[in-house]
Amino acid sequence: MKNLKMSIAAMLLLVVSFTNAQSSDVKAEAILSDYFSLKDALIGDDTKKSAQEGSKLVASLKAFDASSYSKENQEELADIIEDATEHAEHISESAIDHQREHFKTLSKDIADLVSITGTKSTLYEQFCPMYDKGSAWLSTSKEVKNPYYGSKMLKCGKVQKTIQ
Repeated sequence: MKNLKMSIAAMLLLVVSFTNAQSSDVKAEAILSDYFSLKDALIGDDTKKSAQEGSKLVASLKAFDASSYSKENQEELADIIEDATEHAEHISESAIDHQREHFKTLSKDIADLVSITGTKSTLYEQFCPMYDKGSAWLSTSKEVKNPYYGSKMLKCGKVQKTIQ
């Protein structure tokens, strides 16, 4: 009987921690979705839409809950979220050239977030050697569409890594 109670308690603990992890993953996926919407607005050279998407990204970053991750990952995620939020806020208030400057660091933050939270999607880390001595971003497509130059140099870049 004692073993049965211990097994039930262990199963409940597992279910609770899985549920918490799932809700955090959902919030990480929301961050990614908003990041990709921002990237697409930059690709389209749309300052106003980029600013709107930056604001949406700020909200999803602030809603992220890292409590289901290890203590070490919680600290790392807190730093990433704080930095990413600052850059998304700048994007929501700036002209497109400045938005793109902040997008570079934001992209690094989002890649760091994904390295901890994982993702249910296949992502592609793409790289443009021309923008600011080389700049990376994440995409859901292998096709390169450069958010740093938009229509000026839409195809500049290459896939440098696949994230699964």
